[in-house]
Order: sequence, then structure tokens, then C-alpha cells
Amino acid sequence: MDDSPLKNQLSSCSERPIHYASTFSISHRGAPLQFPEHSREGMLAAARQGAGIIECDVTFTQDNRLVCRHSQCDLHTTTNILTIPSLAAKCTKPFSPATHKKSAAAKCCTSDITLAEFKSLCAKMDSSNASAVTPEDYQHGGQLWRTELYNQCGTLVEHTEYIKLIDSLGLQFSPELKAREAVPRFNRKHVQEAHAQQVIDDYKNLNISPSRVWPQSFSEAAILYWIQHEPAFGKQAVYLDSRVNTPSGYAEAVASLPRLQQRGVRIMAPPIFALLNTSADGEIVSSEYARAAKDAGLNLIAWSLERSGPIKLAAAAGDYYIQSIAGVLHKDGDIYRILDALVNKAGVKGIFSDWPGTVTYYANCMGLW
Repeated sequence: MDDSPLKNQLSSCSERPIHYASTFSISHRGAPLQFPEHSREGMLAAARQGAGIIECDVTFTQDNRLVCRHSQCDLHTTTNILTIPSLAAKCTKPFSPATHKKSAAAKCCTSDITLAEFKSLCAKMDSSNASAVTPEDYQHGGQLWRTELYNQCGTLVEHTEYIKLIDSLGLQFSPELKAREAVPRFNRKHVQEAHAQQVIDDYKNLNISPSRVWPQSFSEAAILYWIQHEPAFGKQAVYLDSRVNTPSGYAEAVASLPRLQQRGVRIMAPPIFALLNTSADGEIVSSEYARAAKDAGLNLIAWSLERSGPIKLAAAAGDYYIQSIAGVLHKDGDIYRILDALVNKAGVKGIFSDWPGTVTYYANCMGLW
């Protein structure tokens, strides 16, 4: 990190005791920079790093039990299912080896197997090998900057197990409602609402205070469902905004913010690039989206820090998360410049991170817990 007042301030905190960062430091999928995502081990690593909120992306099994997975259909890259013939045979698309004409491929979904079968799997670092000719070879292929040191049969977690674990740690919850695949259009609204209600019911059945739960969704309909039908939970619902991925979508998102606030939405969460821009003199500044959200009286959460890999390489490649500020990023220490700008320029109230310790350290140094 280049010499600067920010570096001096951060350095001055190096010997301070570290506290939990309350709702500011948010664990994204556990601690997937080094631990298999959505594993018990990754969640505990995030807790040790001071995350105040820990995430569980929520999808479902064949017997309609809720589990923590980033996607309904990612088991072929995030678990060892393909190395277990009896379960691999149940995959939506069983493994097909690479040939000189096509890459290796597979598609395994939580909905292909029961909860008991799901729990028998090992979580692994998210990876696949497009050149693989065997299921065993397909297990590899992760990014070189992600360690496999802790890739030792991570423990998969049911949603209720996640709730009990995070509750035992005294921390807060952020379940993300994942979209269901292959739902007929005529039945989509009913299925999504039932799924949204099932997620909330798990917290109610375990007597968790709504004040500790931050439900998330990319679906505006799901957010509004919670606001209308479960207002105690809905007032902390987080609208994950991916509309910003295109120029027209970005403009639509900005224009919609006052309307969403009027309908009861209180928290918007777009990716980092949507909240920051650069000035002519190379400074990181707030974006139109960030300013519009503030004007509309909305709170902001950003995602996801520490997901891009080495900053110099990520900036050169125009990485998704930092694309709007890539031209002024040069060193890994610039992660703290991003963090500082998100707080002091964009005004975010929380940040998802693949390695929450970075955000926790900043929060403690700046008095944000």
C-alpha cells in the first residue's frame, strides 16, 4: 500500500484488540478465499475473523429440505459428488469426459439427492478441470491464488444447522433465497413465495429474533413478499441488485430507487463497481447509484471484497467487481482504498467479503463495530 494518511491510520491500529464488527463485516459464503464455501469450517473461520453477520445461500434438496449452497446446481464443482458413483449417477447431467472436440462437463443439483445424501458429501473449493477425462481429474482446476490447504472434506450444512451454529456464536444471519431452476412459468410465483416463506419459518421455529436476520434476494418479488407477509423480517431484507450489469439496467436501477423505498425496501446491495467511480485526478469517488440511494433514504451494502484475486492482475483483466475503478488500482493494499471509499464516499453500512478479517480490521480501526 502506498504511503498515505489511510495507511498511517491503519498501521496505528495493528496492536489493538480486535472485536466483532457487528453488522459491518459480513461473511460472503463463509471464508471462501481459503475454505470451501458454505462449509461449517468456512463459517467458523469467518466467525474467528470477526464477521458479525454470516451468510447462507439457501436452496433445497429432493426431499425439500433447505441447505446452504451458492446454487441449486453447483454440486459438481463444490463437492465430491462425482467421485461417488451411486450419487454421481443421480446427477441431472452425469460426468462426460473431455475429448478433442468438447470440454469435460457435468451438472449436479441439490434437488437430485436427498438431505441424507447431501450430508454424506464433502465440501471442496469451487473448481473444475475442463480437460478432465475422469471424475477424479475434474475435481481440480481452482484459481492458483486460492489455497487448497483447508480442502479436507469440508462439512456441508443444512439451513437449520447453520442457524443453530451461528446462534451458538452469538452472531447474526443472512440467508439468501436462491432461484429455483426449471420451475414452470405458470407456477413460478407460487413456488417462489413458498420457498421465501419456508426460509423465514426456519428462524421462527427456532425462536430467532427477526432483528438478527438479514434475508437477501436478487428477486424484487421475494423482497416485497417478505415486506408484506413477514414485516418483522422484511424491514431488514436486502435487495441484491444485479440490474446494474448493463448500462441500460444501471440506469433503470438508479431510476427505480425512490419507488422501491416507497414500497418499503430499506437496503440495496449492488456489486462494488456500481457504487464507485474514478475522478479525473485518479481518486475513487461515489457513483450515481450511491448518490441516488442516499437521496432516496436507502441504506447500502456492497459485495464482494477479496473475491477478485491479486489486485494488479484483476485490474488488468477488468475484473467484474472492480471494473469501474480498475484504472486506479495497482497493489493488493489498494483493497483498503476500495474499502475506505465504500465507507466514506459511497456510505455503505456493510460489506460482504470472502475473507472477513480484512473488513473486520478496518471496522475496528475506524470504530465501525
